[in-house]
Amino acid sequence: MSLASTVLDLNPYAQPPDAVLTALDVDASGLSGADAARRLDEVGPNRLPEPPRASAVVRFLRHFDDVLIYILLAAAVLKAFLGDWVDFTVILVVAVANAVVGFLQEGQAERALDGIRTMLSLEATALRDGHWTSVDADLLVPGDVVRVRSGDKVPADARLLDATNLQVEEAALTGESVPSAKDVAPVGSDAGVGDRSSMLFSGTIVAAGTGIAVVTATGGGTEIGRIQALVAEVDHLDTPLKQQLDRLGTLLSRGILAMAALMLVIGRVIHDWDPPELISAAIGFAVAAVPEGLPALVTITLALGVQQMARRNAITRKLPAVEALGSVTTICSDKTGTLTKNEMTARTVVTAVRTYGVEGLGYEPAGRVTSDGADAPLDAHDDLAALVRAAALCNDARVVADEAGHWRVVGQPTEGALTTLALKAGGSTDGAQRLAAVPFESANKFSATLDRLPDGEVRVHVLGAPDRLLDRATTQRGHAGTSERLDRARWEAAVDELGAQGLRVLAAATRPAGSSRPTLEVEDLDGLEMLGVVGIVDPPRPEAVAAIAECHRAGIAVKMITGDHVGTAVAIARELGIVAPGEQVEALTGADLEAMTQEELRTRVQDVDVYARTSPEHKIRIVRALQSHREVVAMTGDGVNDAPALTRADVGIAMGIKGTEATKDAAEIVLADDNFATIERAVEEGRRIYDNIRKSVVFLLPTNGAQSLVILVAVLFGLALPLSPVQILWVNLVTAVTLSLALAYEPAEPGIMDRPPRSPSESVLSGRSLVLVVWASLLIGGATLGVYLLEKQLGAGDGVAQTSAVTTLVLGQVAFLFSCRFLHRSSLTPRVLVGNRVVWLAVGVLLLLQLVFAYAPFMHDWFESAPIGPRDWALSAATAVVVLLVVEAVKAVGRRRRPR
Repeated sequence: MSLASTVLDLNPYAQPPDAVLTALDVDASGLSGADAARRLDEVGPNRLPEPPRASAVVRFLRHFDDVLIYILLAAAVLKAFLGDWVDFTVILVVAVANAVVGFLQEGQAERALDGIRTMLSLEATALRDGHWTSVDADLLVPGDVVRVRSGDKVPADARLLDATNLQVEEAALTGESVPSAKDVAPVGSDAGVGDRSSMLFSGTIVAAGTGIAVVTATGGGTEIGRIQALVAEVDHLDTPLKQQLDRLGTLLSRGILAMAALMLVIGRVIHDWDPPELISAAIGFAVAAVPEGLPALVTITLALGVQQMARRNAITRKLPAVEALGSVTTICSDKTGTLTKNEMTARTVVTAVRTYGVEGLGYEPAGRVTSDGADAPLDAHDDLAALVRAAALCNDARVVADEAGHWRVVGQPTEGALTTLALKAGGSTDGAQRLAAVPFESANKFSATLDRLPDGEVRVHVLGAPDRLLDRATTQRGHAGTSERLDRARWEAAVDELGAQGLRVLAAATRPAGSSRPTLEVEDLDGLEMLGVVGIVDPPRPEAVAAIAECHRAGIAVKMITGDHVGTAVAIARELGIVAPGEQVEALTGADLEAMTQEELRTRVQDVDVYARTSPEHKIRIVRALQSHREVVAMTGDGVNDAPALTRADVGIAMGIKGTEATKDAAEIVLADDNFATIERAVEEGRRIYDNIRKSVVFLLPTNGAQSLVILVAVLFGLALPLSPVQILWVNLVTAVTLSLALAYEPAEPGIMDRPPRSPSESVLSGRSLVLVVWASLLIGGATLGVYLLEKQLGAGDGVAQTSAVTTLVLGQVAFLFSCRFLHRSSLTPRVLVGNRVVWLAVGVLLLLQLVFAYAPFMHDWFESAPIGPRDWALSAATAVVVLLVVEAVKAVGRRRRPR
């Protein structure tokens, strides 16, 4: 058994350091160079493995994997055998064009693994041959003793041997909003990743202090490596639209092949056509019936939606996600940095005299400190002034604004919250001098400074955990600076009350310096005077509260899945409105999930809105349980721990500002403003886009239906084909890239966010829409065939008759376009002429192209067209008007029958 598997089986975080060193066959003096080289040969370099990837050629060829494209390609091959090279070229160009569009637009989800890989440290300080030396992080092996200090990136998973004031920023891995305090003491064997205080994890950042640790896992064996494996193993789900279009394509292909076979039989048995003539007719029918413009239409509509969403700060990496957003039924959101600002903020100050409120969010020093709603100036509130002074002096953090005006903390987030509090209150440390300090130690849970104040007085100031300061305090500061007997019960009640609100509580205390010597030790910190406590929170985004309410109104459930503690999660959930006021909150923790089977989770998942202390595996289980109820799930997050769940969800949404590169690359949507409210706007945009895709599909299918009807009738009655295959392709392409495209710009329908999410099983072509498609196909096809036969009756040649038929088909589509703008309302209204300028642009371009088709000599050679006169144009236009009127009559009948 290898060393790595041995120590992992041992659970190093649950064992004392000596047991881990023994299991790794090493001592605290580290490895020799020879031992390290031998182990490197055994376990390999400290790198995440490169996954196999499809080549660009394979990814391009995948875009031909569509049953409708197969029919087109088969038609092209048959045309080549028959020697019809113009038809062969046009059909092939259409198929290749569709593949090129899809290839250029597809998302690059595999880059998620590269993003995780960039989190690894580039070099490390290791104890080799008895000396501390800088080594390439790739060369670290289990058993190496490494040293870390503030600002370092942890190079591998390691068990702590020694720690001094060590705190590590693990938000990207665990979702915790504050740095984790690290300690050498072992923890329970059932501790989750966020509770393994005796471990350092690869890719996390040391926020403060120093530590020495022995490497227990490298490369793919680390926590980040395990997450990478989860991302690679997660199966991607097709979006509802893709599933529906696949079903539609399968049904169409079966119908097309069946009808083509029937035509071959009829043409041979009844009309005794020759094989080349039969094959040409069958190909003409297949080309007419295949909506080859549908993939391009959907892609272009989604691409336009991408541009619209980008203007609303939602950057789309994968086109299908635009539509999938519109069908989302549940949003699973990380808390830290997504629903909250990920900026610690002092919210409440409690002294022995009164309670103060603190306004403002984050590190920006804007907001008031108030008492009973009124300003609380420091010169009138001595108790507050003493606490603010202690918070400002016993503090190494500062807050600064960057070039964009965003405020950030330099130092510890909690200390940054106290610095911001002092700035809001108007406190100043000018003229004060620090003489000595006791740094924060996880064993003590407090820090202290010895300060000379501007008036020459020397005082001790202490910040830390309330229980530790209460143990060392004997008095409390009362009215007008008086010293009162410590009321411990009152302080403990205040701490409990703040904790119940999800606030992290820090206490401040002081005492006069006991001697003139400028030194300070832990032993000097007894006999303190309690100044007060400060409630600190990572505050909810105000816009997220409104967005969650809007989601609930739209029938979308919002669930919080966080690595934070359950009390904080529940309090924030109440404040955000995830649960209704007064409603009992049911929350599940990671430990609860570990004890549940997947079936047990499935039965409860829809009723639970808060999940706390979760791991990446837990998030995937929750998403899968929701999807088992046919929920369409969007998952948001910003840490690498969110990447597997984002990959599994129907829509993965990453934070653009504070999100890790791994998370952004695993997601379909990236929020440029890290604003949960942007998700709600993106859902609205997704619903609009789906509506427009549905309108476009309803508009496009009658083109193919009318064309195939014309070919079918011609074969049944033994007529010459009114439309050639290349003429059919011409109509399909020009209508798809002009008229169909116009519907992509249709504005959102009124009340679009008042209706519930559509069912994933709902067809893109509803029953009413199918009736409309059939009627429009019959009308446009009948008009096209009628004009062709009438032209032949009037003595026109084949070229003029076919060109008139093509013109009738095109103008009939123009008429049907205006009807499709309002699928469920009458289009015989002036409103159909306004609201979408692109409609008129598309109609103009289409008519221009049709003029080229009819009058350009090279088009006569390529498409067998011919010039037509005013009479032919008038006849085609009159039939288009009739088509519009009859379609509107069919819609009116459908509206009257709908209530029943």
